[in-house]
Amino acid sequence: MGNFTAVFALLCAMAVVLCEHSVREPIIVGLALVAGGVVGWLIAMRVNMIQIPAMVAFQHGAGGIAAFLTSFVELTRNQSDFVFVEQWSGILGIVIGAATFSGSMVASAKLAGKMRQTPTILPQHNAILAVNLIGLVAFGILAGSSVGTPLLYSSLALIGLSILLGVIFSVRIGGADMPVLISFLNATAGLAASFCGIIIENRLLIACGATVAASGSILTHVMCKAMNRNLFKVLVAPNVRTTTTTPLPHDSPVQAKPPHPSIVEECREIVEQTCLDRAVDAATSANSVIIVPGYGMALAHAQFEVVRIANLFLARGKKVRFAIHPIAGRMPGHMHVLLAEAEADPDILFDLAEIDSQFQETDLVLIVGACDVVNPAAINVEGTPISGMPILSAHEAKKILVCNLDDKPGYSGVQNPLYKNPKTILLLGNAKEKLSKLIDAFN
Repeated sequence: MGNFTAVFALLCAMAVVLCEHSVREPIIVGLALVAGGVVGWLIAMRVNMIQIPAMVAFQHGAGGIAAFLTSFVELTRNQSDFVFVEQWSGILGIVIGAATFSGSMVASAKLAGKMRQTPTILPQHNAILAVNLIGLVAFGILAGSSVGTPLLYSSLALIGLSILLGVIFSVRIGGADMPVLISFLNATAGLAASFCGIIIENRLLIACGATVAASGSILTHVMCKAMNRNLFKVLVAPNVRTTTTTPLPHDSPVQAKPPHPSIVEECREIVEQTCLDRAVDAATSANSVIIVPGYGMALAHAQFEVVRIANLFLARGKKVRFAIHPIAGRMPGHMHVLLAEAEADPDILFDLAEIDSQFQETDLVLIVGACDVVNPAAINVEGTPISGMPILSAHEAKKILVCNLDDKPGYSGVQNPLYKNPKTILLLGNAKEKLSKLIDAFN
């Protein structure tokens, strides 16, 4: 309903603008609207829930490119008609819009798995960033004091440097900090649109852009607070990467002969059955259960099985709650939407601040596709990408049941000691399949 209400409001706004102003080349405008609408519709229909974060980042980039192209055209078309505020608004629209475009494309590629998701730190990264900013200031001053050909070329230079700025700015951010980047780019896309509205003298665009900028800024603050992050350190300070594995030297004198595949398969089946039996015993004996969903649940489309087992617990008189971390799913609200899709009872959904103190009194924590948000390294180990980030204290529960794909590090690349905790039972593999087996065995 929120989306439909927003669409209706924008259609009303379009009607007001069209009534007040005549449209040049209405055929071209109509064709552009149809083409953009069809492409947007097709993309939205093909995207599933786990691809929503990447699509949102892509949409921020689309807003940025629209803002900087419009600002560029207006700035170079009516060079003699602008007052000081309009000209500098156009320059800022170019810079912020182009940087938002390239930064959003990098964020979208990272979230979609098209680029390496861990931070990429270039040699002298901050120095490169500083030189880029100095160049932007220099060409910005030149564009603000020029007309004709110098203005055209300085504007093109601004576009190039701003696109480079967005890339340099975004590649260094990854892991658990990605939600901050997405919400920050949301704010900059709105800011670029607002500056674009000033140069084309459209109050509606100024107001809408300012609203998006304000909401994106609030969301950025909320994300930083939820992750105990300083915005400046997330966006500017060097990231720290940790080595999660230590490879054996190639000249190791010991070369163990691999066991026969049939033996490996037999051992794997025995281990899986043992873990399943332990999981059933833990689920049967538990009187209170907290379920922690994560991005892996979305990847496995296991939200329906998660709600089924929650309802099964409730039917047997157990106390059941969902604990949802603010960045679970890489976007705020992602887990709430997935669980709502599976018709989970909203009265048993709790955020981190509401439920974190209850883990010590809980008999069983069921973790489904979550890693970084329950990683004790965030509070016990310094110098990692998640150090200092508030986590769900699943390690404090009496029993821990993990239904993750594997025991490898999560999105941040930090090893999770929870997997080696004596209280932990690992049901590794596809979460949907493992939960289905657990439900059948529990029944």
